[in-house]
Amino acid sequence: MVKASDFIHLPYTRDLTEGGVAYALRSLSHIYNRMGGSPYDRLRRITAGIAVELAFRRYLTEQNIPFDVRGATPFTDPDRYDVALGGRRCDIKSFFISYRRQIAEIKRNPQMLLDAPALVPSDQNAAEGHSEKDIYLFAFLCGLTAVSQMDMEKAAAKQQPLYLVHVMPETWRRPTEWHPLGRLVFKSESAEAQSIEVNGQAEGGEMRPLEVELPPRRRIQIGIEYFSVAYLHSKALPHARIGIHSPARKETHLIGARDWGNIWVYGMEIWLAGWLTRAEFTQQAAPLSEGTRVFQYEKTRTKNLAVPVRKLRPIAELLERTKEWSK
Repeated sequence: MVKASDFIHLPYTRDLTEGGVAYALRSLSHIYNRMGGSPYDRLRRITAGIAVELAFRRYLTEQNIPFDVRGATPFTDPDRYDVALGGRRCDIKSFFISYRRQIAEIKRNPQMLLDAPALVPSDQNAAEGHSEKDIYLFAFLCGLTAVSQMDMEKAAAKQQPLYLVHVMPETWRRPTEWHPLGRLVFKSESAEAQSIEVNGQAEGGEMRPLEVELPPRRRIQIGIEYFSVAYLHSKALPHARIGIHSPARKETHLIGARDWGNIWVYGMEIWLAGWLTRAEFTQQAAPLSEGTRVFQYEKTRTKNLAVPVRKLRPIAELLERTKEWSK
């Protein structure tokens, strides 16, 4: 059983969020939103999860622990493992804690995490292709978000980082028929010039980002021909509508000044809590129904299996075993 003194505390750096945002956006055309909610919530969850994975890899490198990432999650298969330790798949299950009161309590008394549930979605645990020797590693990321318009404006005023995204509708992101959209036309209703980034897929499926300078209140046509458009990114808070028109589909999509989401995660610290093999977890776990209130969430959005964190094994033990397995 793990104790609070066994937790591994990792510092948080800005590049972790940058890596998480990049991965989340590249996966946008492929991910399936199992938990519902807005696409911006989903992108923030992915950003936080990848940030923890990157921090864990960095820690392994610092500790001279061998690991492999050849089986790391591709965008088209979001439920595969993250890293391999001694040839064993290691699936990192991280939980993003964003309430200030909870963050303060964890900082003051990390021991409270011992009573939190270590969760694995039931369908993931039951999926084919897993081994009983697979490893579940559980972690907590404490950090904040700026989601509301007021919070985004406050962050901008304090020169805090923002990553503003407008996720295009499903018909633009994943069209049922793979045809060119034609040379897209943009128009901003702003009285000032505005810079945006467009990102979508070319005919071969590769993502093609493009910087577009929108002149005030005038149409502009781009030279690249897209087959899908996943999202638009703005470096500053827009104050007017932007329109995007596909001549091939004869369709215009309008983006209001408030139709943007900030997917930046303001991470503070990471706690690596513990681990179990898949066999051990399955043996000890109790089912947890959808909609249950737990430490991490006001209510769960899917059926889970749960083991109390205190029943996990210490991370230090995993690192020692990894050295033996690698031999």
